[in-house]
Amino acid sequence: MANTYPNLTRAAGRFGVIIGAVVLLMLIAAGCMTKSIGAGEQGVKFSYFSGTNMERSYDEGFHVFLPWETIIDYDVRVKNENETVEVLSSNGLTIVMDVSVRYRPQVDQLPELHTTYGQEYYTRLVQPELRSVSREVVGQFTPEELYSTRRAELQEQIESSVAAAVEENFVEVEAVLIRDIALPDQIRRAIENKLEEEQRVEQARLSIARAEQEAERKRVEASGDADRARIIAQSLSPQFLQFQGIQATRELAQSSNSKVVVIGAGEGGLPVILGDQ
Repeated sequence: MANTYPNLTRAAGRFGVIIGAVVLLMLIAAGCMTKSIGAGEQGVKFSYFSGTNMERSYDEGFHVFLPWETIIDYDVRVKNENETVEVLSSNGLTIVMDVSVRYRPQVDQLPELHTTYGQEYYTRLVQPELRSVSREVVGQFTPEELYSTRRAELQEQIESSVAAAVEENFVEVEAVLIRDIALPDQIRRAIENKLEEEQRVEQARLSIARAEQEAERKRVEASGDADRARIIAQSLSPQFLQFQGIQATRELAQSSNSKVVVIGAGEGGLPVILGDQ
């Protein structure tokens, strides 16, 4: 009996340790947090002790983290924002321009983007760059160029400049599209009238060019006809015509059909042989 009590005590102690370990594990498990990252999203993990995890971002799916950690969601799909920008042309005219920008974060640089700009990276980075570049580039163009001839060039310059600026800051710009350029009504009407006048002048120039081409064609055609007539006239000598008449008379004379012969008048006259028909 004396040895039984120490054995029971040791067994009870071991059991208590096991129960305590299980309880501790249950408490830890209960304290763990879970996070489900949706389609088209990535997550950045932040710890209140060690800060942002700069080694990786977290893909779509289910994740478990400790109570002192949190996961911040980022939508990494392509997004579109519309902006209205007031700018000045090269001659100081105020122009209102509607612009669309398509952008997305660089997935492999998401922790850097989070620590530098955070979830508001569009308003802190992309939007200011778009507005600044638009004012700088538009200032190189006249209203007429913006309204008509160089609009595509303007869009290309804005897109390339904005893309280069934000690429260094962990964001990709896929496109910048100019949806509309609004000029004052008086300036717009003047530009439209000028463009219409230029079109009328161009149409008149083309009509003159076509008329000149037609006149040249007729002159060449008439010259060719005259040359052909002159060559034919030069080839129709009396001897040649007499030879052709003899050849025709000989062919008729050799025909088996009945004939009427009319004797030609004059020294060089040839007989004319008429068939029975």
